[in-house]
Amino acid sequence: MSKVLFSTWQGEFIDNRGLPVDEWKESSFKVPATYQNDINSKIFIGWNGLVVFEEGVDVIKAGAEYAAQYQIYSEACGRCAPGRWGGRILYDLFDKIARGEGTQGDVDHLKEISDTMMQTSKCEIGRTVPIPLLNILEYFETEIRDLIDNQKASPDYANEDINYIAKVTAPCMDACPDHVDIPAYIEGVRDLQFTESLVATKQTMPLAHTCGRVCPHPCEDECRRMNLDEPISIMELKRIGADYETDYDQEFKYPYEPKPLNGKKVAIVGAGPAGLTGAYYLGLEGVQCDVFDYLPVLGGEVAVGVPEYRMPYDKYKRDIDAIAALEGVNFIPNTMVTADMLRKFEKEYDAILLASGTRISKKVRAKNEDPSMEGYWPAIPFLDQINLSVKWNLAEDVDLTGKTIVCVGGGFTSMDVVRCSIRAGAEKVIMLYRRDAKTIIRNTSEEEYHEAVEEGVEFIFHSAIEEIYDEDHKITSLKVNRFELVPDPDGGRAQLVKIEGEDFEIPCDYLIPAVSQDADLTYIPEEWELELTSWNTLKTDGTTYQTSRKGIFAAGDCEYGPMTIVNAVGQAKRASSVMGRYIHTGKLDLLDEEIMEDHLRKLRVYDKKETVTGWVAGLPREVSEKMDVEERKFVQDEVNFGFTQEQAINEASRCMRCYYIAMVAV
Repeated sequence: MSKVLFSTWQGEFIDNRGLPVDEWKESSFKVPATYQNDINSKIFIGWNGLVVFEEGVDVIKAGAEYAAQYQIYSEACGRCAPGRWGGRILYDLFDKIARGEGTQGDVDHLKEISDTMMQTSKCEIGRTVPIPLLNILEYFETEIRDLIDNQKASPDYANEDINYIAKVTAPCMDACPDHVDIPAYIEGVRDLQFTESLVATKQTMPLAHTCGRVCPHPCEDECRRMNLDEPISIMELKRIGADYETDYDQEFKYPYEPKPLNGKKVAIVGAGPAGLTGAYYLGLEGVQCDVFDYLPVLGGEVAVGVPEYRMPYDKYKRDIDAIAALEGVNFIPNTMVTADMLRKFEKEYDAILLASGTRISKKVRAKNEDPSMEGYWPAIPFLDQINLSVKWNLAEDVDLTGKTIVCVGGGFTSMDVVRCSIRAGAEKVIMLYRRDAKTIIRNTSEEEYHEAVEEGVEFIFHSAIEEIYDEDHKITSLKVNRFELVPDPDGGRAQLVKIEGEDFEIPCDYLIPAVSQDADLTYIPEEWELELTSWNTLKTDGTTYQTSRKGIFAAGDCEYGPMTIVNAVGQAKRASSVMGRYIHTGKLDLLDEEIMEDHLRKLRVYDKKETVTGWVAGLPREVSEKMDVEERKFVQDEVNFGFTQEQAINEASRCMRCYYIAMVAV
């Protein structure tokens, strides 16, 4: 909520012009009134209207600058005449008026061109750019008339002290923690330009093979196509360009030519998604990166925790190899970093990135719970042994033939546990979860849940273990409580309430807790006194990712707690960007691109209430072929075969290219 002078944002109309500041109404949206620190915004212009924050702002000049940003975009795009030529006309006429050479005919022409663009442009950016410009023509008519009648330039036309900062986004890009240019890589697939598709992905996502398979795709939850029929299958389209690179042994693709080594050095603790990402972007900048990991293989929990049937390691390794190929990136596996090593790192390196993950499984908090019991097998060591055996023969095979497995959880880790248990021969596999199926699907994916059900996993919802029974310190069974959701009479969140008399007992050979994980931070020197969160993870400022100690940064699970791969990548990408400047200047600076990303995420680009028109509805979402259930239960091969070429083109053609432009004047 911010007090504003004027707003037309998303149907909101506020006009406080001429009123005392203390009487100004507030915007109901999280518009960026403060750009950064003590720098205030003057005006915000975007696809949904405009917001003016103070008196005396030159709205006409800002409109010309906004039109200029679109003209640059439309010239590069060139996909449709209304967008390309309309963009040129919008800028030319707005600039003409702003410099004091406009006529009333120019205003009329602007309205005509805007109407044509909104009706005939092929994508949303051409349809929405005219919206705030038309708002200016309508609500600032007096100011425009003054410029035309007196043939004078607008007040800030030649003012070089004002910065106009623009950002192209889309609902899916905004929802993606890594802000991948999703419409661009989808367009590459549609046009069968798979290399171009991969290049678009790798601008901001180094783990293209990986996130094309195991991403929870929050982008699909904010896809505008969902307002019309079904969201685009964004994740599956991402893997196509990456698989093309692997299948045809293409050269590694980087967002730009890697820079030569510059003499700066960074130590990275952890070679999981966050550590890999940090090494990738710092390595591209010519920074030497020494990456330490205690596992014998590279890739962190994705390597030893995510099953082969869901994420083949040879695909993940392709992403890792591209990072390892950068000059100055060195991996040191099988190395447990200690407090003494960190003290040494602080002296020898220009900065440190902590990306050590979370690998301590939490308890289920039941009576008689004792991790030393036979049959108590936490999810992380369970998956470690499964995958170290399946992928590298570095552990004994897990044979669960004839056993009953009970897993407690409701996320990706628990899904991996139960589906791996099926493949290890378990006779009965049960997942207990306090919430419902919808929540599990939201935590993972609909495909993951339904495939688990097909394979024979039994889900018992609204349940929790009260007590663990044992004989001679060996688990024999579990006492389970049932719960029901009771609505809050005050309208708050419904509460889980135990149903008396509905307890039941489950025979159990192995109990596998997968409720969450903790970070092991014992390797950090005590005298550093790094500030922690209430979850016992490393506290940072959440924007630069520096910890409470200068020069020590953190990203991924050890900073936030267990998160998705794409979240870890997004954090590490930002942290490495800041670190790349910090090691040269000693300052914690954000790029305008990053500042705008944060503002737009708070504002939210996707509007689930929007009525989408101008597109053919009812086009079915493509579904890739999966291995037959009776076959996949007994093998570790990849389950999802991906799209055929025809399916890929059909699915990519459903994308509406929902690009938008936002601009702030400061």
